Amino acid sequence: LNRLYALLHDYTNSFLPVAKLHSKTRDGSRVTRTYDKPQTPYARVLASPHVSEEHRAALREIYAVLNVVHLRQQINQLQAEIIRLVSNP
Repeated sequence: LNRLYALLHDYTNSFLPVAKLHSKTRDGSRVTRTYDKPQTPYARVLASPHVSEEHRAALREIYAVLNVVHLRQQINQLQAEIIRLVSNP
């Protein structure tokens, strides 16, 4: 499970865009939500002025070696292995 969690961490934070809630306004019983442009957590960290250049460089090095297709294949294999282990006690 730890291997799966590590792969999911890389996949989720590097390749899955997220639309963050920007504001919420109430008009009577109706609530209108507005969202920022969807970005990956990786892109949000790089765009943040609070992150040092050393951390950005380290993140860029990690991102450069990631391959989305290979990550998905590894995740799928580990999920299939877990399902196999659970279904055959």
